[in-house]
Amino acid sequence: MSAPAELPFVRFGPETTPAEIARALRTAGSTPREVQTAVADLIAQVEAGGDVALLALVGKFDLGGKDVGAVRIPADRLDPSLLDPEVRAGLETAIMNVAIVADAGVGEDKLAQLPQGHTVALREVPVRSAAIYAPGGQAAYPSTIVMGVVTARAAGVERICVLTPPPVSDVVLGTCALCGVDEVYAMGGAHGVAALALGTETIERVDVIAGPGSVWAQEAKRQLADRVGIDGYYGPSDLAILAGADASAEVVALDLLAQGEHGGLSTVLLASPSAELLDAVQARMVELTADAEWPRPAAVGLALTDDERGALAVVEAYAPEHLELIGAHAEHLAREVRSAGCLLVGPFGGTAFGDYVAGSNHSLPTAGSARFASGLSTRVFRRRMSEVRITAESAEALAWAGAPIARAEGFPWHARSMEARMRQDVGTHGS
Repeated sequence: MSAPAELPFVRFGPETTPAEIARALRTAGSTPREVQTAVADLIAQVEAGGDVALLALVGKFDLGGKDVGAVRIPADRLDPSLLDPEVRAGLETAIMNVAIVADAGVGEDKLAQLPQGHTVALREVPVRSAAIYAPGGQAAYPSTIVMGVVTARAAGVERICVLTPPPVSDVVLGTCALCGVDEVYAMGGAHGVAALALGTETIERVDVIAGPGSVWAQEAKRQLADRVGIDGYYGPSDLAILAGADASAEVVALDLLAQGEHGGLSTVLLASPSAELLDAVQARMVELTADAEWPRPAAVGLALTDDERGALAVVEAYAPEHLELIGAHAEHLAREVRSAGCLLVGPFGGTAFGDYVAGSNHSLPTAGSARFASGLSTRVFRRRMSEVRITAESAEALAWAGAPIARAEGFPWHARSMEARMRQDVGTHGS
């Protein structure tokens, strides 16, 4: 067996600015130009060719050149008994906790009474249909199905689909059954996303597509965002830990290894004012992986700072997907964190809990987008709609205010439309 690859440690001293540390570790970058072009071509093929084009692409990309007769998995293959009993029990816990947290995120309708006498109701309504993309093929990710489907269901979505690259495992089928998925499609990549976003002869399009996936699937979501709702663009996974000298080197090392397990372009970062802790964590990570084949992340950053607030500046600049605060002084900084997808506070708050069963969602902003983006929640599957009710009295007051603005912008018919309501001959129906 070949020797395990060395861990790609990158050390930073207090003289390195937070911005420089963030730039050095960020490896996600933009989607390669050739992928953008190829994805655009795949979307065009699905849109123009429908089912025929889709099945050809599924056979080519998902099944290695094999012929495929259909991509929708029959409902009778969705059966919870396919699951190992312990896995089922764990998934049921995850489903319960994610549902509780998701339910808490559903907003109430608001009614605003305006000074002119009219009302504007802010109604929050769910989209009618959604698709959850779950990475698949050589691996199975039932947790991603839980995160997406349970959240969409809590939001009130009526029709929920899952698309995942074949071969589709029993654990995926069983999880779909536990979560009450309506349709499962054995397909992935840009062509799978295009099929659900645009619709074909046999696949009804959806209103929202959410979930992580390959760079091809994510690029398709990006290119189709003007035709279907999306949750965001998910790049390589990342984790930052802000730890004080009192943190356990063992726990910190294991958490960094756990997130680095995603391999590829994933990055992990430990920021601390304790040089001793940084040294101990590095040594322990080397020891733990010495005899193990382990997916190698792109970088393991170790940043020494002057104090905990300096470490906070580093992780805020990094804007991680997950952020752990470990140590008495570090944990007191929780309320000051602004740029993290999910914040876990205290020595027991391992990111792995959030990935599976804590109830928080593991579909989170990556590549530093936690500065402005949020994780998957019911808001992705719901939308605000204004319901305006204007009385005769308020119409007159609003027309006096609105008509001059419309004329100043060069829209006289807008002005006349408003002024028509100032007369008393427009009727009272609906006022």
